[in-house]
Amino acid sequence: MLLALDVGNTVTTVGVFEGDQIRANFRLATDIRRMQDEYAMLLLSLLRTSGLEPAAIDEVCIASVVPTLTPVFTQLSKHYFNATPLIVGSGIRTGMRILYDNPREVGADRVADAVAAAHLYGPPPLIVVDLGTATVLDAINAAGEYVGGAIAPGLSIASEALFARASKLYRVELEPPRHAIGKNTVEAMRSGLVLGAVAMIEGMVHRFKHELGGEAKVIGTGGWAEMMAAQTTAIDIVDRDLTLKGLQLLYEINRAHVAEEA
Repeated sequence: MLLALDVGNTVTTVGVFEGDQIRANFRLATDIRRMQDEYAMLLLSLLRTSGLEPAAIDEVCIASVVPTLTPVFTQLSKHYFNATPLIVGSGIRTGMRILYDNPREVGADRVADAVAAAHLYGPPPLIVVDLGTATVLDAINAAGEYVGGAIAPGLSIASEALFARASKLYRVELEPPRHAIGKNTVEAMRSGLVLGAVAMIEGMVHRFKHELGGEAKVIGTGGWAEMMAAQTTAIDIVDRDLTLKGLQLLYEINRAHVAEEA
């Protein structure tokens, strides 16, 4: 079985695949202070809790946007699963042309999202809206090429910045307001944060579609995807496991290369 690890700035998402089917998935808080053995104990415990034996894991694929944790999970994979992981990054096969000015700058999670969207939700053009620590939009043109995207602060970042920089404002639970016009500070902040983000997504999707030359299917993913998709018709499909599915597909594309490296 394949262990797929999406190491994000806030959350590390873990998926276990048997073939192309997800047998289990977990979400861990990303902590750069946590050591290899600490992450291992968490993973081993979660696997067993899900009825999976760690010994069944013999392949690992890692996408990491936290450089200090990449070697931690690499060594963990070798020591606890006896598997040389595929690290998603420059040089791996993706099956997709990446037309970024510098393809090395495209985050591993963005590559995985694009590959999964093209494979699962084509035909292109396609737009992926990943709603996590950052809100990231990625575009795939009608030829199936990754052409670029946009990066904006995510809901949590925006909320924390507002709390930190405005002395009379305070943390609020991030949930949709009852009305756009808030009648108290909590509702006003929820409106600005949640509906403001919705309006940004709608506006950016409109601009992306125009630049892509017409209609495009929009796939939402990430921790905030379901809540945000419920507030707009701009998102056609929600797939919270899109990145993990992309990692599984990338591993299959690069399986022979991984075997040579092992």
